[in-house]
Amino acid sequence: MFTGLIEEIGVITNLVVGSKSAQITINANKKYSDLKIGDSICTNGACLTVTHLAGQSFTVDVMAETLRSTTLGALVPGEKVNLERALKASDRFGGHIVSGHIDGTAKIIDIKKEGIATLFSVRPAKELMKYIINKGSVAVDGISLTVSKILPNYFVVSIIPHTASNTTLLSKRTGDTVNIETDTIAKYIDKLTNNEEKKSNKKKSSISINSLIKNGF
Repeated sequence: MFTGLIEEIGVITNLVVGSKSAQITINANKKYSDLKIGDSICTNGACLTVTHLAGQSFTVDVMAETLRSTTLGALVPGEKVNLERALKASDRFGGHIVSGHIDGTAKIIDIKKEGIATLFSVRPAKELMKYIINKGSVAVDGISLTVSKILPNYFVVSIIPHTASNTTLLSKRTGDTVNIETDTIAKYIDKLTNNEEKKSNKKKSSISINSLIKNGF
């Protein structure tokens, strides 16, 4: 599990993309000197497993489902990525619950300044908008952000200078694509309530006018 508080910006040094998988090598600074093979590391929002270590670089494997659901396959050597190691039980929980399981990608449709903040308007797939809650949390490329405004088919997040200088967001431009993970709690609530509705509808549908007449009513 992660918090969406980015620890470091890494740099892609090598990328090998196949038809159904990829292998990415990322350079990180000495902050990651305690990284071990098998550790989980959130890379632009996607939870990946470290498979190889060499100096200040580490390598991760990316399976087909992750390539389909994220922007990782479109990365190029030299590109920067947001990194966060898995949360320790003793750490402060400063962001929100981030699983590292990307729901899909979204397009940045507008970027503008508002005082010290930078506003990003982001349009995800239509089916993801139901999980976006005003003043709720959303992870954009692994960054824990607060939704400041919701429109019919997009939402707005506001970036403070600290977030801007410690993540890759300011390198993005209108039209760029980012990884989105919606609120985990919202998804569970939606799943549970939909199941209850289906059970209720199923029970109701078993009774009809014909069945009542047949049974003497």
